[in-house]
Amino acid sequence: KLPCAADLGSSKKVRPHFLSPTADPLEIHKKKVFLWFSHLPQEEKQFGGYFSPETMHVDPLVLEREAEERAGVLSSPLQTQTPSTPSVTVEQLFEPTDTWIEGRGLNVLLYGAVGTGKSTVVRKLVLDWCAGRTLTHFKLLVPFSCEDLGQLSKVASLRDLVSRKYRHLRKHPLLSGEGDQAKEVLFVFNGMEKMNLDFRIGATELCSDPDEALPPGVVVVNLLRKYLLPEASILVTTRLSALDRVPQKYVSRYAQICGFNDPDRQRAYFNSRLLQQGGGSARSHEAHALIELLYLNLQRESQLAAACFLPSYCWLTCATLHFLHFTDAKAPIRTLTGIYTSFLRLNFGGEVLGTGAGTNVPIQNQPSSLMLYVVRTLGKLAFDGVTDKRTSFSEEELEQWIGGKTKTDEELRQLAMFRTDVLDFFLAPSVEGGRRLPAENGEHDARRYVFAVPAMQEYLAALYVVLGENKSALEKLTTQVSAAIGQASEDVNALVNILSKFIPLRIFAVFNLLKLFPKLFEKISSRNKGSIARTMAAEMFRTEDSYNEDVLDQVEQSLLGVHGPHPKQYCEGRPFELYPIFMGGLLHYGNRVLLQQLGCSIQSTTVAQITQALRKYLVRELSKPQPPEELMDLLVLLYEFQNPRVTAEVLASIRTINLTNIRMTPLKCFVLSSVLSCTPASYHLEEMNLSSCLLTHDMLQLLWPAFRHTHNLNLQYNSLGPESCVLLRDLLLDPMSSIRSLQLCDNPLLESGACTLLEALPENQSLTHLSLMHTGLGDRGALELAERLRQHTGLLELNVAYNNIGDNAALALVDACREHPSIHTVHLYLNPLSDVGKQTLYVRGVPESQGGRRVKVLASVIEGADISEDWHPILTVIRENASSWDRQRVQQQLKVFLRDLDWGRQQQQQSLWKRMHFRRVEMGVRKTLKMLEKDDPPPSSGVNQ
Repeated sequence: KLPCAADLGSSKKVRPHFLSPTADPLEIHKKKVFLWFSHLPQEEKQFGGYFSPETMHVDPLVLEREAEERAGVLSSPLQTQTPSTPSVTVEQLFEPTDTWIEGRGLNVLLYGAVGTGKSTVVRKLVLDWCAGRTLTHFKLLVPFSCEDLGQLSKVASLRDLVSRKYRHLRKHPLLSGEGDQAKEVLFVFNGMEKMNLDFRIGATELCSDPDEALPPGVVVVNLLRKYLLPEASILVTTRLSALDRVPQKYVSRYAQICGFNDPDRQRAYFNSRLLQQGGGSARSHEAHALIELLYLNLQRESQLAAACFLPSYCWLTCATLHFLHFTDAKAPIRTLTGIYTSFLRLNFGGEVLGTGAGTNVPIQNQPSSLMLYVVRTLGKLAFDGVTDKRTSFSEEELEQWIGGKTKTDEELRQLAMFRTDVLDFFLAPSVEGGRRLPAENGEHDARRYVFAVPAMQEYLAALYVVLGENKSALEKLTTQVSAAIGQASEDVNALVNILSKFIPLRIFAVFNLLKLFPKLFEKISSRNKGSIARTMAAEMFRTEDSYNEDVLDQVEQSLLGVHGPHPKQYCEGRPFELYPIFMGGLLHYGNRVLLQQLGCSIQSTTVAQITQALRKYLVRELSKPQPPEELMDLLVLLYEFQNPRVTAEVLASIRTINLTNIRMTPLKCFVLSSVLSCTPASYHLEEMNLSSCLLTHDMLQLLWPAFRHTHNLNLQYNSLGPESCVLLRDLLLDPMSSIRSLQLCDNPLLESGACTLLEALPENQSLTHLSLMHTGLGDRGALELAERLRQHTGLLELNVAYNNIGDNAALALVDACREHPSIHTVHLYLNPLSDVGKQTLYVRGVPESQGGRRVKVLASVIEGADISEDWHPILTVIRENASSWDRQRVQQQLKVFLRDLDWGRQQQQQSLWKRMHFRRVEMGVRKTLKMLEKDDPPPSSGVNQ
């Protein structure tokens, strides 16, 4: 098992000094072991491949324990004060002590719970020895995996075991047993709990000959007894539950790995992981900001600090933040479900529930998956918590869910091992500001427990459901009978005898179930799969969760904390919106392969039935309009699902994607593009609304594939500058895109950016509506636009309001529009136009006497001497955008509107209807002006113009 915990370092690869060619077996051994232990697992490659494991390490807290206190643990996972005993290094554990006997090597037992970093410490130790940085008094270090040794069925001598893995050491004199040469040898046995060691003399014969062939367990026992190579030193790592498998008299020193007991160690880990990013100073700056937010959250002794007591959860935190903030479109696809599945594989891959000490049954003959045990216990707890909207549980409830009913002796042993090694890995005491939360229902002073990270509860609940562990009694019965039928061949009598154990024989005479049963079982089974799909769809579109932030923002807040005012929640308690998304992600083939390695099998037939039902429910739900947050969650579900065919069929029922006011990130942009790339080239959205989404130039590049699938693109109220216009120009020139409407209001494009964008007009013939309101166009941009319009024949409406355009440029633009074959409306209000200029614009827009075409010019709330029929939309745009526009400038323009109304009123005959109409418009303008003077504008929601 490769490390899941404290692997840290820098991007500079440190190579040992011994890599020059040599014939010395020890130098060859160092070279080969170094290369072997330098290998990074697939899970580490998601960070970009910048790590070298021999230098990327933060030491967890290691405490030496006396024999009588060897099972002790730290008083609290949030302990920040200095422990009573000082921290030690592994090298210090092999220094001679007062009780050391000359001629005998030391046996050091290094133990700790799951996730504390045992395998990582061993890997770092081996790499440092290879590089000559530690334990230099040992000429030879021989590492062994006890998982490998436990699976060997043939007898072998010690030298055979060594040469089997390290051929170059086949006849090395240090392992011959002659003299005291073995004092320079260190054996490392990692994961001792995976071997069924038996130290009883009657069960394990004595052996002092390195060449005598014996079962591997017997060889290891004789090494620890100091009967075989007594001068050699030994380092053994094991879990807490297996601590007593090695008798105390055979252990020289006990040392416990206690994880990261303070925020500074955690911060050092995060620094080494997140600061190893490529991509220049911008990405480095973002990584520094993330670490600062993380550190603030840890210093508050938050729930995250309790989880990051285990280095494994530091890894999960870094992997999740890397996924959320450093998504690279060129990197392999990664999903949140995949991260959590990989996390469990790193920690529980190959782990089984052993039989405990003293049993004679080899551990490999009882392959009970530890992960499957976790699902059936903690998964049920998580599922019931999600169902009841609960995140914390009392000790009594844990006893009820995990302890269960009366068990056999073997089940009790397995339960004891699970409680000792695994329970604290998933559950932590509930804290808030460093204090325990009071119990619910008035049970004060009772400790409550929560899942170490909130998303883990939803992941395990989803896994519990998808694995079918929540079957009804009838479903479980039919499964048992189906299995029995499969084992009974075609013998009818045997079949009847088996079925009679479950169903009274008299029922056979009435219903003839022997013929009906296969269809009955298939119907019940498919109904169960359909209920899973219904659950996913129902949880995805819960009405009370519609106003929560999208799930990716929720995941980020759970890691970085909430800084500033807490977001308003519209439902009681925390929403469980990741739960259905994890269910979809678990159906993906890649995750099912990893789960198969953990002993949790999801059959392909099950996936097919769930997928078929889910597609139907999703299409039905999407016929109703969804809030932007819910729509973003649906996109995440389809992305996690990684099923292009289903994604395309679901999106076929969607014609509008409205994500307005969603805080877009590179990951969300990548998700949107990835999902839409599953659709055929002929698929097009009527509208994609990304207004007020905090889009940047880099995000536009990620969104390029999505833009090619839309007709009306709304990018208003973002942060797109002149450099973004190059990409937008290329988009309009792309023959695969069919943009009809492009809305860029309130983006700082400036004159240079607008001119770049307008370069696309001569060759683009699909654009009909273009909005450049409040983009800094200026006179130069307006004149450039007037020139380009002559080469574009399809435009119908043009919005260049609030762009600091003067009379001359405005007149040139209106003249170009009048000569244009199709433009019917030009928006020019909120520009510094003179009264004469506005009147001239109105006159220019009126059709000529001989076959001219009228162009509607919206320069004020009046047209000529009459009220403009578009006065209300103009005021609505001003009200909606007042919070982001220059307030003083807008107030001046509103006062100009009042002067225009006063002039127009004087030009009109004083009919009652005209006076009332002018009065109504004047009241609207004054109301808007009063709102601005009170400095109390409504929140901007973005109006399409």
